[in-house]
Amino acid sequence: MITKFQVAYKNLLRKKVRTVLTVVGIALSAWVLVSLLGFNKGYEASLNKDIDNMGFQLMIMAKGCPYEAATLMLKGGTGLRYMDESVMKDITKEPEVDKITPILMSAVFDPNKGESGGIAAYFGVDPKSFSEMKPFLKFRQGGWFKSEEGNEAVMGFEAAELEQREVGDMILMPEKNVQFKVVGILERTGTQDDGTIFVPMKTLQTIFKRPNEITTIGIKLKKGANSGPLEEKLYKLPDVQIVSLAQVKDTIMKLISTAKVMVLSIAVIAIVIAMVGVINTILTSVWERFQEIGILKTIGAMPWDIFKLIWLETSMLCTVGGVLGIIFALILSRVTDIVMRRVLPYAPGGGLVRIDGELIVTTLIGIIVIGLLSGLYPAWRAGRIRPLEAIRGETGR
Repeated sequence: MITKFQVAYKNLLRKKVRTVLTVVGIALSAWVLVSLLGFNKGYEASLNKDIDNMGFQLMIMAKGCPYEAATLMLKGGTGLRYMDESVMKDITKEPEVDKITPILMSAVFDPNKGESGGIAAYFGVDPKSFSEMKPFLKFRQGGWFKSEEGNEAVMGFEAAELEQREVGDMILMPEKNVQFKVVGILERTGTQDDGTIFVPMKTLQTIFKRPNEITTIGIKLKKGANSGPLEEKLYKLPDVQIVSLAQVKDTIMKLISTAKVMVLSIAVIAIVIAMVGVINTILTSVWERFQEIGILKTIGAMPWDIFKLIWLETSMLCTVGGVLGIIFALILSRVTDIVMRRVLPYAPGGGLVRIDGELIVTTLIGIIVIGLLSGLYPAWRAGRIRPLEAIRGETGR
């Protein structure tokens, strides 16, 4: 005995082109939905990881100074402000402070970077305090500097890959024409450290003629310490600004929330288009089979049987389209990631598109439910067809 599933399957195959086009429409909508939600999830996770991996909770810098490499590069290496190293003595006295590390940021124009040149960022760091702040940094080759004033460099993973450098190679700092010996190459971290070149702070101070000056102080708080009172005290220091990474994260998350609304709006539009396509396809199918449905009712089919048959066809279209869309999203996630990175001026490290099992199941269920809702009207109209009118050929539209 033939089942309703088989009848619905054969009905869909009667108009193969229309069925395929409808499935493609649903698949494209599902692809857009999964990719956008995956981007939403991946961006937030990568941003959290980037901020957490900075290793400190507070940063102090001279007023108006950019505080991370991305901003420094966006400004073309300009806009740096400096403060005296003596500020560190005042900070270490505070009881909430566990550790601090000084950083001197510098940037030069590298004509050999990219197709038309670019900004190369150099971080002057104290290897002892900096490595204590970031214990998660692992070396692929070599280690930290052996001399506090030597011409030695530690390269981030991507910086080394880009310049094809190994430990023992020499690199040239453009503009300054100073050579550094590569003594260490870091493992990939998925943060801005991957694209950074670290050199001894005193060496960088000498090259840029900034003796005893730094751009940033990273502060790690003692376990359980409240950053609020410390920030109040640090604000009293002259000509410095305090950046709380917790505040930075909150600010970016608020911006992301705005972006989420836009992303979901696009997804909703895609879903509405797919719903209209499903309604049109099923409703057209119902009108084409008007007499056939009338005959089915004449031989005993009840309105509920017709309703279930049409609804089953809708669910099959949505399930197949949803599964195909998810497969597209998984296969093309890397492409989506690359496109997003080209569009966004600054994106956190790591994968920007994160599609996990929870997202796949939730999206598939959502598409099927929306599809079933789309099929309610066509199924209801099919169930109300009167046998006599159908056999006479009166469509009743």
